[in-house]
Amino acid sequence: MSYYVHEVPGRLRVKTPSAKGQAWVAQRIEEMVRAIPGVYAVNVNTTTGSIILNYDSTAVNSKGILSILEEKGLFDPSRALTGDQYLHSRMEKTGQVIGKAIFGLFLEKAFEGTPVALLGVLL
Repeated sequence: MSYYVHEVPGRLRVKTPSAKGQAWVAQRIEEMVRAIPGVYAVNVNTTTGSIILNYDSTAVNSKGILSILEEKGLFDPSRALTGDQYLHSRMEKTGQVIGKAIFGLFLEKAFEGTPVALLGVLL
């Protein structure tokens, strides 16, 4: 899992492998982010490793929040994907899965009724 950041003014989503499957880390993140002046809502999803927070953009900005997460070792900006990069990587992976499925169906139809298919059934 890579790092991912998506932001609109007043709302920030950060995906980090640090939060995935780690309830105690999620709790630490929530406590730490809630302590930032201007942040009024935090939700950490340990299934996805996603942190969603809402903040007052006149009191704090996303760069400040991300720098705090980076200082605590919870975010690596050099490995973070943008929205477009993340979408591209997901689409690429989806394409690979679909391609493998289509190739498997093609092979299944190609060998249907042949001695190789019969051998497969017997094994």
